[in-house]
Amino acid sequence: MTLSFQISNLTPEDHSRALEVWETSVRATHDFLDEETIRSLKPLVQEACLNSMPVYCIRDKSQTVIGFIGVDAPKIEALFIDPDWRGKGIGRQLVEYAINELEVELVDVNEQNEQALGFYQHLGFEVAHRSDVDGFGKPFPLLHLKLAE
Repeated sequence: MTLSFQISNLTPEDHSRALEVWETSVRATHDFLDEETIRSLKPLVQEACLNSMPVYCIRDKSQTVIGFIGVDAPKIEALFIDPDWRGKGIGRQLVEYAINELEVELVDVNEQNEQALGFYQHLGFEVAHRSDVDGFGKPFPLLHLKLAE
């Protein structure tokens, strides 16, 4: 079932909830990360994403953040959906918003995250090149995707 939600700006008051969404989403999808790595990434996500770029979110009926996208145009820097809300079109709606309203055309995906790769390919992205490390210099290869022309 695909739902349609209003997209709004993430506020500083939303940061703790956004970090919860990030952590539960990472635990559900990034099985290649160990506990120590997840803990070490959390403050980096706070600083490099939530405090440093425009972040847009979708909220449920109670106004709780259930998904967010961080954009440093022309690139998606973060997309995380509460696992309870996956498969309902929230990620698609956020990515389509980023493409249509924010002129996004790039995104990086952990090579080991095959679900994310398939998701972005389904939305029209293709692999442009690969890096041996992630954006934090950690040994998690990245696939650099570009929106197909």
